[in-house]
Amino acid sequence: MQKRVFLIHGWEGKPNGNWFPYLSLELKANGFEVNAPQMPHADQPKVSEWLAFLKDYVGKPDKDTYFVGHSLGCIAIARYLETLPAKTKIGGAVFVAGFSGRINVPEIAEFYSLPFNPEKAKQHSDNFVMIFSDTDPYVPMEKSLEMAKQFGAKTILERGKGHFTAHENVATLPVALTELLRISHNDLC
Repeated sequence: MQKRVFLIHGWEGKPNGNWFPYLSLELKANGFEVNAPQMPHADQPKVSEWLAFLKDYVGKPDKDTYFVGHSLGCIAIARYLETLPAKTKIGGAVFVAGFSGRINVPEIAEFYSLPFNPEKAKQHSDNFVMIFSDTDPYVPMEKSLEMAKQFGAKTILERGKGHFTAHENVATLPVALTELLRISHNDLC
């Protein structure tokens, strides 16, 4: 069975922005089916719209299904996982600049202010990774660490990477590739 990965961008994001093209090429070279959708109304995202889109787009997730999210994409993935049937297992998720709780961005407040049950979301995998930066101008480190704790995620600090955007000269993200290959290799052994 071919492993599938879904790259979910954040607010105002695009599937071919930042380090997604790099990660997409590298994952394809490693035998993954890579899906990087344009999320609906990325400039004015709505939780219900993004969750409905993911449900339709992903189809039936399984142990060969992986997710990589950037910023708001991490929260979208977390909320998507919360909606899955109890016995559904996925391979894992890599969160980049993900966060939990309020970060004072009114345009996306719905994503972090609606009730969320992390226990229900994390029951779908044992493989979560949080990659965060000490210079992120939007997501304070403690908010990334809070989300990592909710998911029991491995934490990786990347110094000086800002919000992991092309604007900050982050066009490649080898650590995300390494971690996704690591968690997907767990079930190859």
